Amino acid sequence: MLYLSQVIGRPVRDRQDEPMGKVADLIVAVGDPYPPVTGIVVETEGRRIFVPWSSVASLDATGARLRTRTIDIEKFRARPDEIQLRTDLLDKQIVDIDGRKVVRVNDVRLDPSGEALRLVAVDVGGAGLLRRLGMEDPFRTIARNLRVPVPEKYIDWEDVDPVETSIASIKLRVPHGGLAELHPADLATIIDQLAPRDRAGVLASLDDEAVADAMEEMEPDTQVEVLEDLEPARAADILEEMSPDDAADLVADLSESARDEILALMEREEAAEVEQLLGYPEDTAGGIMTTEFVSIPAHLDAAATIDRLRELEPDAETIYYVYVTDDDGRLVGVLSLRDLIVAPPHTPISEVMIREPVAVGVLADQDEVAEVVAHYNLLAVPVVDDEGRLAGIVTVDDAIDTVLPTAWKKRLPRLFAR
Repeated sequence: MLYLSQVIGRPVRDRQDEPMGKVADLIVAVGDPYPPVTGIVVETEGRRIFVPWSSVASLDATGARLRTRTIDIEKFRARPDEIQLRTDLLDKQIVDIDGRKVVRVNDVRLDPSGEALRLVAVDVGGAGLLRRLGMEDPFRTIARNLRVPVPEKYIDWEDVDPVETSIASIKLRVPHGGLAELHPADLATIIDQLAPRDRAGVLASLDDEAVADAMEEMEPDTQVEVLEDLEPARAADILEEMSPDDAADLVADLSESARDEILALMEREEAAEVEQLLGYPEDTAGGIMTTEFVSIPAHLDAAATIDRLRELEPDAETIYYVYVTDDDGRLVGVLSLRDLIVAPPHTPISEVMIREPVAVGVLADQDEVAEVVAHYNLLAVPVVDDEGRLAGIVTVDDAIDTVLPTAWKKRLPRLFAR
């Protein structure tokens, strides 16, 4: 077993034991589960020279010994399938899926395999940091005397998967899944912890729906950064996957030029919904409502209504209530999913619905909306225009968001699956 920190800066000697320079880096060819070291970078007289592994007789904590007395002084240039362990991997961030967090590579472990030396794991624990500081052995002695464990954590290289072409952005594969299978809130936390330059590779590995779900859970500043760093066409696709109210909130924070460019690339219907919501003051019911809701005409019966729901396949957060409208789109009633399911199939909806349901106007203050939701213990409250036409709904989580401090919002679980 050998660690990268044990060889960096160690002397390089020729076969006659004459000094030739110092080990500046190790090169590995990625592709294999445990990639082999293909050479070392030697720093000599201010130059960085590549020495192939075939010319290395030995490499250990004392340094490198070469099989030859001469080396090619051509300046080192990495090939596309190669990475430099110190330059490209050490101190870089990787995503620890099991821990739902971003961690830093403190050291790299290499093991001999026949004539080869292979990269087998990255050290993300405290032991790796102590080793680099030259304090591992004293610390282990103290820890052994005090009977406390040494903080060690290794990630097998076979579980490390570079994203795109940059080793600087790495995700860890998960048995039976991947990053996209994380809860959106966990994925948002991970993306939020990554440096902006490292987010691109992670986002490239996810489909638009997964990114959209995660973005709805991100901090507002991170949302804007992520969206503005994306190509406008992909940003438009992601906004189309978001709920209209969340998309409108995000678009409102963009620069005017970015907003116009992205809206122009969205599908006409989705863009129109976002633009409609942008037209309301942000502290009103219209500004926090979503236009995704289920409404049906009053003349349907229970069986036909259930068929309509199957056809619409509404999102989870919009299915708790079914809103009933007249021919002009005015709200005339509401029924819960439970009432609909237990009603006999041929029962007219007009006999099951609650007439004159509680509703708020589009310009109602958001605090008033929150009070209505809390007072009537609603999962969502309908929003109507001046003529009583159904314009949207405000769900309980969005209502709570308007009145709770940010610190409290983070402590509450999400009430709806996205």
